[in-house]
Amino acid sequence: MNYMQKKIIFFFLSVFISISSVQAYNLVLPKDKKSVTNKEYALFAGKALNTETIIINDKKIYTAPNGAFAHSVKLKNGHNRIVIRSDYSTRIYNLKKIPQIKQEKFPLKEFEPKRVIVKNDRTPLRQTPEKEGINRISHLFKGTTLLINGAQGDFYRVYLSKNKYAWVLVNDVEESKPNEKYKIPEFITMNSDTYKNASVHTIEFTGKLPYTIDEFGNDIVFKVYNPEYSQNSVYTINIKKPEKYVYKTTLTNGTYVFKVNDILKPENNTLEGVKIVIDPGHGGSETGAIGCLGDKEKDIALKIGLELQDRLRLMGADTIMTRECDGYISLDDRIELAQKFSPQIFVSIHLNSMPDINVNIRKNRGTSVYYYNENSKDIARAVQKSITKELQIGDDGIRQKSLKVLRRTEYLSFLVEAAYMTNPLDSVLYRDDGFAYNTAKAIADGILNYLTCD
Repeated sequence: MNYMQKKIIFFFLSVFISISSVQAYNLVLPKDKKSVTNKEYALFAGKALNTETIIINDKKIYTAPNGAFAHSVKLKNGHNRIVIRSDYSTRIYNLKKIPQIKQEKFPLKEFEPKRVIVKNDRTPLRQTPEKEGINRISHLFKGTTLLINGAQGDFYRVYLSKNKYAWVLVNDVEESKPNEKYKIPEFITMNSDTYKNASVHTIEFTGKLPYTIDEFGNDIVFKVYNPEYSQNSVYTINIKKPEKYVYKTTLTNGTYVFKVNDILKPENNTLEGVKIVIDPGHGGSETGAIGCLGDKEKDIALKIGLELQDRLRLMGADTIMTRECDGYISLDDRIELAQKFSPQIFVSIHLNSMPDINVNIRKNRGTSVYYYNENSKDIARAVQKSITKELQIGDDGIRQKSLKVLRRTEYLSFLVEAAYMTNPLDSVLYRDDGFAYNTAKAIADGILNYLTCD
């Protein structure tokens, strides 16, 4: 074989190897070929070229026009061998599933009533002894005295009145000192004043006591409890709900002030004078979800946030962003910034990830909007409607969820999950050049529609 023949063979071998390596699919999930998990399903997501056919455990997988694919595999307890192959590459994943540990149900241990003191402001008082879920009935102030008469798991049972109990985390309170003198708070006065766009309600005591806030139909019910004074010592104010409203509770010494503000309709179909916080999720080392093609949630959320800021300002709104670049900011810092700005609206921007389910890419896709407080439900619905109409994207619904950035009541707040990062069909949408602009426009229009509708 002469020199020229060797050179030609080498050239064709190089081309073949290059083509093969380029066309081999790339997986972003799972991250490791060997791992241990307690999840029911393993999600396989990645990118292939149009010339590749992806097969996972002998099942042909749909690949989107941009090469994105995703498929979930149900895991059995113990060893799971999953084979992913295409025309150019075969890989084997070994996943070990360990059974999920069932949450132990702790028995209720009752004891003689004793006093404890709340250690920090905004300590959750809950309906049930569970850390998760929609079960918060108020956020207590530092120094509030509680009467407890039972314990279950990590919680104390709080005695409020003859027919009313609540729960507080053991670590959120401390026992009062044995020799410390305690005088049962006495009721002084209660009062309500109504103004043009607000109502202010006060209940005054000589000390700090537990309280609850409930919403029933057209009413907001504010209650303060003094269980050591009598079994039914409950002081109640019923407030008629405005059509659109926010509210706030403050405590100075023993005086509770519960203020309800109407949200006014902007003039001339603009957002003139409306203050809005824009919160692009994640940032810095916190990347958020990773898409099939390697996109990062934090980057797309920021693009939407910057577009939203421009759009809202053009509509007359006064805005501030929790981050304007790729930097980490904690949830507490986001909330603190919002409080200092005193907005009417707080909007957090995210993109979703596939849950631990048997994924159906035709169904588990699209936009969802989350809220926590009842007064934010209608604006969440208006924004969801606007996005799905503007983007012609799947409607994944509105949901109530206890997310930290959504729990404040002094402004309306909602969280947009604009699309699913690991859904191949959604990846075609969020990778489009106009996605950030169109999503921002839809959010802004939804806010305006909510504020201006009768």
